[in-house]
Amino acid sequence: MLLRMSKSIALFFSLLFVAMAADLPSRKYLNLAAIKTMVAAAESEAAKRNVQVTICILDESGNLLFLQKADGATLNTIQFAQRKARYAALYGRPSATAEDSLKNGNLAQLVYPDGFPNRGGLPIKVEGKTIGAIACSGAASEVDEAISQFAIDALLK
Repeated sequence: MLLRMSKSIALFFSLLFVAMAADLPSRKYLNLAAIKTMVAAAESEAAKRNVQVTICILDESGNLLFLQKADGATLNTIQFAQRKARYAALYGRPSATAEDSLKNGNLAQLVYPDGFPNRGGLPIKVEGKTIGAIACSGAASEVDEAISQFAIDALLK
């Protein structure tokens, strides 16, 4: 009797565990199709504005997924785009937030880990969760940010 009861309890918890495992949350992420959509939109918007930019796309942890420097963009834009995007990915807010904070006298922005107070990097959010970031560099910062936003809008339309 006790053995049969123990087996029943073990079976119950096994089934409960399987049922719980089946309810694991799913995660949205940037796949290759999403990246290609954003890149095409960013390239199109940059061409329309007649600017040469570096485009950088990162995952939510700040890992590089895509990096492309336009022929006419300067070499420093490679690091600028990566740093703008990294800030947006890790902090979940536009890199312009750090720029505005610095302009308002918050010098701590200069020493925050992965901080980069320069406009142009934007988080990519789905259902309120940051799934990555995109940044452009090479034009005026406001234009870089507008190109990044255009790319996000193309993805999430």
